[in-house]
Amino acid sequence: MSAKFIELNLRSHIISHGYDENNKEITEKVIAESYAPKTIAISRIKSLSDKYVLTDYADGRWIYWEYEESYESVKNQLLK
Repeated sequence: MSAKFIELNLRSHIISHGYDENNKEITEKVIAESYAPKTIAISRIKSLSDKYVLTDYADGRWIYWEYEESYESVKNQLLK
């Protein structure tokens, strides 16, 4: 049985609110000085890069969260 949640240390994030009439992404950047633990449903995770985990959010928005752990560590937890 695979895990349904993952706990990560997250801080600054970028919220994608969609696109304007010129097909330019509308984003909002939120800066946080320190990381804080957050438990995320794995079903909300859409992709993982070496710096950000992309999750879905309310009302069709997306959030790029900056995470503290190594890419390999997070990837291995997701593949369990």
